[in-house]
Amino acid sequence: MTALLADPVSEVVTAAEQLLERRTGAPVTLVDPTDLGGSGRTVVLRVRCAENPFSLPRTLVIKQVRELSPEAEARRIAAYAALPDGEPHVVDTAFLREAVSYQFATALATDSRPGPELIAYDLDARLLVLTDLGDATPIAELLQQADGAAVTNSLMALAQAIGRMHAATVGREEDFAALLRRADVPHVGNSVTEQVLAAVPKLPALLHRELGVEVAPDVVAVVERAARLFDGGRYRAFSPSDLCPDNIIVNDVGVRFLDYEWGGFRDATLDIAYALVSFPGCLCGVELSPERSAAMVEAWRAEVVGMWPQLADDEVLCARMLEAQLIWVWLSTYWFLPDDHERIASAREHHLSVPRSKALRSRWNALAYCADHAGRPDVAAHAREVADRLATYWA
Repeated sequence: MTALLADPVSEVVTAAEQLLERRTGAPVTLVDPTDLGGSGRTVVLRVRCAENPFSLPRTLVIKQVRELSPEAEARRIAAYAALPDGEPHVVDTAFLREAVSYQFATALATDSRPGPELIAYDLDARLLVLTDLGDATPIAELLQQADGAAVTNSLMALAQAIGRMHAATVGREEDFAALLRRADVPHVGNSVTEQVLAAVPKLPALLHRELGVEVAPDVVAVVERAARLFDGGRYRAFSPSDLCPDNIIVNDVGVRFLDYEWGGFRDATLDIAYALVSFPGCLCGVELSPERSAAMVEAWRAEVVGMWPQLADDEVLCARMLEAQLIWVWLSTYWFLPDDHERIASAREHHLSVPRSKALRSRWNALAYCADHAGRPDVAAHAREVADRLATYWA
């Protein structure tokens, strides 16, 4: 990380000083801006409070989503995992959703907050001022250690943190919806849900065209049921939604989640399945043996079973986990099977990047194992057929 002196940085720092002055009623001086690696139109800085009349934290993090040219915005929409045609409003409201998500998370009890605390925000300026989580290690680094036991421990800590977030937010969906309405977010749904609804009907034709795979009606029915986990389901809780390794750090407190652009409520099994499928929103790869996956599920279940006693039943848990993993595997295949080089290049910016051929085969093989465990031989056969055809496709 290097200190920055560019004009956009000065503008962001000045905007944050003005926002904090309005909030505190006294001048605030922010110095030593350091780039924390924002993407595209986003500037993310760590700053030090040189003049701090109201005991603000010694350091803060500033995040501003800046305007892009129409051409750059069009490229961003295209690269963001195939947003459905005619849905640019999803990107327009992403900042509002993130601000609302931070408001919601900050209102939780201190030990239940999944990430930074929101200090101040300006919706018109697309500006957030957050607490600084301090020196932290990206979880991607921890997952690349040679010590297998240490990697397993990191994955279990991740699963526990996801479960604690879920347990702390069960039953608070109306609170979140009220904050969305107050922020005048015109579209309460979010991008991921819309991508699922667009992709599910299209994947059978894609699999047939690219791999020669015919999807049985019974499998399609399971997938359609799984898609409803995004806007329904009985185990609903808050999720930041984008749980790729880039957005997860570990500090002295534990595992912390960043980036709430797509934050919202959905069935909680989708989050733990997201990690089991190995971060399907990007071409990431973590070696998950059946034993390691089972340890993660148990770590997550231990945190949430008090809220959802039904999940103590292994059959119930296995059935729901199969649906959640199935929908993520289908969605990541829809994203990465076609030769969309711009989208693939965007995905490769993430840590733990692996070839899409390896990533997709690994996901389908893991799905086959999960389906066997859940007593669904039809889904297992479908998964093995796709995995085998992928091996030939990229031979």
